[in-house]
Amino acid sequence: MIAAYFEQFRGPIQVATLPDPTPKPGAVVIRVRATGICRSDWHGWQGHDSDVHLPHVPGHELAGTIEAIGSGVKRWKPGDRVTVPFCVGCGDCPQCHQGQQQICDHYFQPGFTAWGSFAEYVAIDHADHNLVRLPDEMDFSTAAVLGCRFITAWRGVTAQGRVRGGEWVAVYGCGGVGLSAIMIAAAFGAQPIAVDIDEEKLALALSLGAVAAVNVRKTQDVVAAVREISKGGVQLSVDALGSHETCKNSILSLRKRGRHVQMGLLAGDQANPPLPMGAVIANELEIIGSHGMQAHQFPGMLEMIVSGKIQPQRMLGKIVSLEQGIQELMDLNSFRGNGVTVIGFPG
Repeated sequence: MIAAYFEQFRGPIQVATLPDPTPKPGAVVIRVRATGICRSDWHGWQGHDSDVHLPHVPGHELAGTIEAIGSGVKRWKPGDRVTVPFCVGCGDCPQCHQGQQQICDHYFQPGFTAWGSFAEYVAIDHADHNLVRLPDEMDFSTAAVLGCRFITAWRGVTAQGRVRGGEWVAVYGCGGVGLSAIMIAAAFGAQPIAVDIDEEKLALALSLGAVAAVNVRKTQDVVAAVREISKGGVQLSVDALGSHETCKNSILSLRKRGRHVQMGLLAGDQANPPLPMGAVIANELEIIGSHGMQAHQFPGMLEMIVSGKIQPQRMLGKIVSLEQGIQELMDLNSFRGNGVTVIGFPG
């Protein structure tokens, strides 16, 4: 198969011919038709994720068709159109038995614990527990947009953040996760406030449902601006970027008994930020983590997409080749470009 891989962290990423995967018992091999390019992939290439072992093929936001199945797979057959959560549950640990596969004790992550989807083929373990059938109406590029960003935002806003109609929601960072959170919050009748450093990203956020935008580079006190717009603070705030500053500001934007959801990864030198715990205690704030979504929670989201109530395809920035995707991945920390970039494979 043709795949992108690297042999050292922060080193060159190259396209090469690698051995085709074969399915283990319980696993399938998927022919990749589209795969998103995510900041998590950049973290893996940087060496921020201990799950990544060299040499490595990145990529985890995939959609395609089943090419081959391993022994014991009961629910799937070759040719089925599928996607998969980026964190796959084993099906046997206490977390999986409770329906919390996204925090499985023995998780499998394509592009992290195993070679990923920047390739023509990718093997996915525990297929019967984790694959998601794509609606016939959904194209592969839209399914790749769901990837880790949209599903993380979906569960983070709806299940973890418990968004309600009429609430004010601050979203710090208007990359893929943040834009998804804005669209989802708006679809549930909330009032999202977009916070970012880039005017084009803020304009896109407004077009996707944000009712106000705060440009950090043009605002002396970002927290004060958010609290003024929301008339005293937001009920729900999301750090969709993952930095000391955005995490702190998100928490300080909350009104009493508000809820902060941490979706952006805090890695490298941004790990373990100091938190304003005085405000957390005095105002009885909640700090909530959100890590992906289980396969069994996809149907409600897919139903809203098919009905047109949410439109993740509007966040698709561009479709590129595998060779172009390598450069896009290496440039991710520059935060250039709007929307989600997807690698498309011929088929």
